[in-house]
Amino acid sequence: MQDVPVVIVGGGLSGLYAAFLLEQKGIAYRLLEARDRLGGRIAVANFSGALNNGQAAADTGMANKDDAFDLGPSWFWPDYQTQLSTLIESLNLSRFTQFEAGDMMVERATDQPPIRMQGYKSAPSSMRLVGGMATLIEALYARLDAKSIITNQTVQQLSRVGEYIDVQSEDAAGQATISRARHVLLALPPRLVAGRIAFEPALPQELMTQWQQTATWMAPHAKYVAVYETPFWRDNGLSGAARSAIGPLTEIHDASTVDSHGALFGFFGVPAQARQSVSNIVLKQHCREQLARLFGTQASSPVAEYLKDWAQDPLTAMPADINGNEQHAVAPPAKPKTDAWQDQLTGCGSEWSAQFPGYIAGAIDAAAIAVQSLPATVLSKE
Repeated sequence: MQDVPVVIVGGGLSGLYAAFLLEQKGIAYRLLEARDRLGGRIAVANFSGALNNGQAAADTGMANKDDAFDLGPSWFWPDYQTQLSTLIESLNLSRFTQFEAGDMMVERATDQPPIRMQGYKSAPSSMRLVGGMATLIEALYARLDAKSIITNQTVQQLSRVGEYIDVQSEDAAGQATISRARHVLLALPPRLVAGRIAFEPALPQELMTQWQQTATWMAPHAKYVAVYETPFWRDNGLSGAARSAIGPLTEIHDASTVDSHGALFGFFGVPAQARQSVSNIVLKQHCREQLARLFGTQASSPVAEYLKDWAQDPLTAMPADINGNEQHAVAPPAKPKTDAWQDQLTGCGSEWSAQFPGYIAGAIDAAAIAVQSLPATVLSKE
């Protein structure tokens, strides 16, 4: 039995930021992450071919950050996501504006060639991090007590025992561990909590239903990235943006790094179930053919390509997500207000943010609110 005031379930951005805030308050914690790396839905691919899903650079030997391409979320908007922007500044992370200068390409029907039309720029501007969003994960991890963060620990059950909660988890070898805490922060999507963690006694059914009905952002999505030696489309006055009613990619953007390689990325419009019936090799082939239609034959020969299907990630998606509407959900209640679990649990994953549900900024917002609202029995550090 290992006792701590707070157990954090989940090592994505919300879990790491909650740990960061707890350390600032001098509150001991234990963070349990089911994956063998940190970052959750923040994931990057390196041009070297090695996939880095968000673990700290010291642990993964991360390649040149100039060649990192986001496979999960890519953008943030400092003009109205001020809390996230302030954190990024305090961590000394470099940012740059999403490239949008030039015309865009549009595909409307299979029997019509793509057309070129005037592009548009986001307002406020979309921003990206040099090195990808994983640099945010790495910067937070570098400021935390590594001994308090344990990967390969899948939380299976939370049991109320008097004033405490027993958190039962298993490692990859099936070895069980119990951590005892006064409070548990659930840094996971609500639907994942409801579907994969048992509660003893059971949570109120109304609350569980609300969590089950909250769609997980990114869960139905798949993202394709094609890397090139240069962003050649810019020489032709194109922004790299495209929209297509044909697919397989429906929305395409420039994903080039600041001073290194060119890149294009797109979101699949093919439903998750249909994607799963086709191999990644075939899907990539269709993507290359589409990029060639839109940007010329040079686009058919990327120097590297990556495909991340979040619907096939069991630590992101549940069966109910597969046919989701791909919209950001309305935040459900973050904690039980009655029965045995009152003041014992708080949801702090991004979907629990009322202001930015599902966004990176939502992970920061939800974690900050959860830590701020911890009961006095936890904050007392006794």
